[in-house]
Amino acid sequence: MGIREQVEKVKKSLVDYPNVKIVAATKYVGIDETREVVEAGIKDIGENRAESLLEKYEALSDLDITWHFFGVLQTRKVRSIIDKIDYLHSLDSYSTANEINKRRKEPLKCFVQVNISEESTKSGLDPSKVVNFIKGLSKYDKIEVVGLMTIAKLTFDDVLLENYFIRMRRLQEQIQALNLPYAPCTELSMGMSNDYLLAVKYGATMVRLGRTIFNDN
Repeated sequence: MGIREQVEKVKKSLVDYPNVKIVAATKYVGIDETREVVEAGIKDIGENRAESLLEKYEALSDLDITWHFFGVLQTRKVRSIIDKIDYLHSLDSYSTANEINKRRKEPLKCFVQVNISEESTKSGLDPSKVVNFIKGLSKYDKIEVVGLMTIAKLTFDDVLLENYFIRMRRLQEQIQALNLPYAPCTELSMGMSNDYLLAVKYGATMVRLGRTIFNDN
């Protein structure tokens, strides 16, 4: 099954969730496959590495693409990509916020990354620290906290996954209740190829899909 057919299959699986945005995770594919997925109707493209994003950004400049960055944004890499991306999904430190504020020309739509499964191998904030972290972003005028992002534990235990997603939704509601003008927190970036159908059930507004689009047959 080709990329266009896979895109249609994914869209059909989300027919009951018309407001959910599909972000194609192109970490493991090249420029040609990325072009094909955009031409198949997915305009939101996400990358994990600054070098890959820059390469695709230049090669696909003729296409109408909204660029997302998922990876850890190292301080020394901020300058190279910060005015090329539309969304950052991995904000979890004031040092990164400070660099964005220095380098960015216009406010950047950011997701604060939450380590909801509290795994030592994952980036993101401990859930208990998220609210205070977001309160502390008030001085950064180039950052808009549009939502929260998480990478759930890789498991096929639906009950465990549901618990993660419910906790994310509740955390989002806590932040919304603060009515912070710079942190509307209307979005939830959660759900990947193995768990996105559960994620949308519990409030995901963006799902990040790679294998489901590029590798399934």
